[in-house]
Amino acid sequence: MTRRRPSRPAGPHARSGPPARRDSRTAIDQVVASAYTVPTDAPESDGTIAWDSTTLVVAEATAGGQRGLGYAYGDAAASGLVNRVLAPLVVGTDAMDVAAAHASMTAALRNIGRPGVGSTALSAVDVALWDLKARRLGRSLASLLGAVRSGVPVYGSGGFTSYSVPRLQRQLAGWVDDGITMVKMKVGRDAAADRARVRAARRAIGGDAALFVDANGAHDVKIALAQAEAFAESDVRWFEEPVTSDDLDGLCLLRRRVPASMEVAAGEYGWDAWYFARMLRASAVDVLQADATRCGGVTGFLQAAAVCQAWGRPLSAHTAPHLHAHLCAAVPPARHVEYFHDHVRIERLAFDGVSAPLRGVLSPDSGRPGLGIELKRRDLERYRV
Repeated sequence: MTRRRPSRPAGPHARSGPPARRDSRTAIDQVVASAYTVPTDAPESDGTIAWDSTTLVVAEATAGGQRGLGYAYGDAAASGLVNRVLAPLVVGTDAMDVAAAHASMTAALRNIGRPGVGSTALSAVDVALWDLKARRLGRSLASLLGAVRSGVPVYGSGGFTSYSVPRLQRQLAGWVDDGITMVKMKVGRDAAADRARVRAARRAIGGDAALFVDANGAHDVKIALAQAEAFAESDVRWFEEPVTSDDLDGLCLLRRRVPASMEVAAGEYGWDAWYFARMLRASAVDVLQADATRCGGVTGFLQAAAVCQAWGRPLSAHTAPHLHAHLCAAVPPARHVEYFHDHVRIERLAFDGVSAPLRGVLSPDSGRPGLGIELKRRDLERYRV
C-alpha cells in the first residue's frame, strides 16, 4: 500500500502551477538604412569594368536603447530596399533571434530577387542585427561567434589595371614593407601587357612575398591557361577568376591544368549556401571566396564556412576587411582576408575603431562589444546619396 504525503496548506508563498518565467524578450524598435558614395582616390579598373566611386550601404538596428551597426558595399538602391521592404519585417522581432529575421528577409526577397541588390540589403541588415546582439551581450562579434584564432592574415589588394607600372610597384611594395606578405594585382585587359606588369610587380616585392592575380572573369579558358603558364615564371601563387565564375567547367579544367604551385580561386559573387555548394561540388576552385556583404551577412558567411568545412576546402574572405576580421577569427576554414584598397579607405573614413593589420595579421578588438566600430556621421554626410 502506497501512502500519500499529506498536502501542505496553502500559505502566502504557495505556488500554483509551473514557476513563472521572466520575459527577457527585447524587440527591435527601428531598422534604418542609408547610402554613401565615396569617390576613389584615382581612376580604377580591372579586367572587365572601370569605376570612379564605391557605395557604402549602412544599416542601423536599435533595441533596448542600444544600436547595432551593419554595412555592405553595392548600389544605393539597397538602402531603399531595406527601408521599404526589410525593415518592417524585422521591427518587432526579438533582438536575439537573428536567424528568424534572416529567414523572414530571405523569403521576402523571393520575387524581388535574392542576388545582387537584394543580397546587399539583406547582408547589411543581418550584420547590424549580429552587431546589436553582441553589444547587448557585451561581447565582441568574434567572441560571440566563438573565436578559433586571435587574428587572421591579410593580403594587400589593389594593383588596378588603370595604374601605371610605377604606381603598381609602389602600392604592392608598400604593403610588403608594412609586413603584409601577400599582395594581389588586377589583370585581364591586355594579355601581353599583363605579363610585363606581373614581372614588374615581382621585381618590386622581391622573391619572398606571395604574388596573386585577379582577372575578374575576363578571359576564356585558353587565354587563361596561357596566362597562368606565363605568370608561373614570376611565381604567381593565386589566379582569381581566370574565367567567369559562372563557367564551373572552365574553372575545373583550369584548376587541373595550371601549374601545381598556383591555386584557382572564385566565389566572391556567391549569394547563398547553394551557390557555394555547387562550386565545390564541381571541383571548380582550390580556395572558395565568400563576401559577407553579398552572401547574406554574418549568417550567410557562417553558412559558406560550413560548406567549406564539409568539402575540406579553405575559405578566403573577399574585401570588407574589418567585418571579415571578426568572422574569419571565428570560422575554422578561414585562410585570409582581402585587405582591399578601396574598402580600407572607406572604412577608415566611415567608422571609428577600425582594425589595422600588425605584421600582416588583422585582429578584432576583443575588448569592444560587437564589431567595435561607430559611424562617423559628420565625416560621411557629404557623401550621402
